[in-house]
Amino acid sequence: MPRKPRGPLTGIRVIDASRVLAGPYLAMLLGDLGAEVIKIEKPDGGDQSRGWGPPFVGPPEERVSAYFVAANRNKRSVALDLKEAAGREAFHALLAGADVLVENFLPGEWRKLGFRSTAFTKQYERLVHCTISGYGAGPDADRPAYDVALQAEVGLMSLTGFADTEPVRVGVAVVDILSALYGLSGLLAALYARDAGGAGPRRRRVEVSMIDAGTAFLSYAAQSWLADGRQPAPLGSRHPNLAPYQAFRARDGWFIVGVGSQDLWHRFCQAITRPELETDPRFATNAARVRNREDLDRLLGEVFAAQPTAFWDRVMREHRIPAAPTATVGEAVERARDRGQVLPLPPGAYGELATVAAPFLFDGQRAAPTLPPPALGQHTAEVLRKAKRSAKRRSS
Repeated sequence: MPRKPRGPLTGIRVIDASRVLAGPYLAMLLGDLGAEVIKIEKPDGGDQSRGWGPPFVGPPEERVSAYFVAANRNKRSVALDLKEAAGREAFHALLAGADVLVENFLPGEWRKLGFRSTAFTKQYERLVHCTISGYGAGPDADRPAYDVALQAEVGLMSLTGFADTEPVRVGVAVVDILSALYGLSGLLAALYARDAGGAGPRRRRVEVSMIDAGTAFLSYAAQSWLADGRQPAPLGSRHPNLAPYQAFRARDGWFIVGVGSQDLWHRFCQAITRPELETDPRFATNAARVRNREDLDRLLGEVFAAQPTAFWDRVMREHRIPAAPTATVGEAVERARDRGQVLPLPPGAYGELATVAAPFLFDGQRAAPTLPPPALGQHTAEVLRKAKRSAKRRSS
């Protein structure tokens, strides 16, 4: 039987003391990359996202939310009450043998537990400590942070939906996921610096605030505002800087087109058999198309309405135009399954489950999950027993 490929972070031990999504998702990605991840949960209920359903999976007596499953594969669970001295002692024993700590406690919570980040830096010389916070170290440091409020605060909701309608959130917790990805990149850089040698600084404390992550995600929208001070209008699926770059209603559903260059505009006009639009002064350049967006949308709306989505999909592929019919979550997941991205989780407390694997490929291979999402405290005795043995070896 062929051996499973070892991930690039094999040998790295991670203590995941975070909960809900941003921190757990970051720690899960480290596990996907081969790290050993130990999830610390409070004994009474564990990570609160365990109850964030429906839907739930697993047998009735041992069920867990699909939400929890999405961020907690490749982990072992240790139940510790960090408010108790024994729990904190066990936590420190685990940190002594760890390379990475991921946590997203409010600063006030962290201090009440008796922890200080500077103490970790001095006590555990090889530990890279990654903190995901809501609002950083400013006046809102101890303010609770959830994705829906942050999407509003960082300006994302001013860009989604349409003018004069209810603000619209991105359909997944995008600020949480972004915070995880920014945290992952900073953490990997800190691990590299720790082990690189030489005279450079060893940056072992990584902090990512969700409000900073969401604001960084504004990217060209923020840069456009810095350029001219104008608030970009919410345009639905349309793009503020490109046209046509949006959804059109075909005969039987919605169809998305993205025309991002003059060459694409040329091919697009050929694809829809309207070559005269290419040189029409209203549409000859991208700037002209953006200025005359309403006229262009009306013309193209009539064109797309004449044929079904399957026709436009075929035509746009033939002319190499970035375009696609809109897909449901189910359709997208089934296509991912065809690509080999949907993988079975090893059988565990919640039965046989599948997961959408991380997008990493190393030498053409995708790492299969090695552990299912754990039951609360499933590995407490095993992990703490090993930590105690390791502590004895270090002291002898």
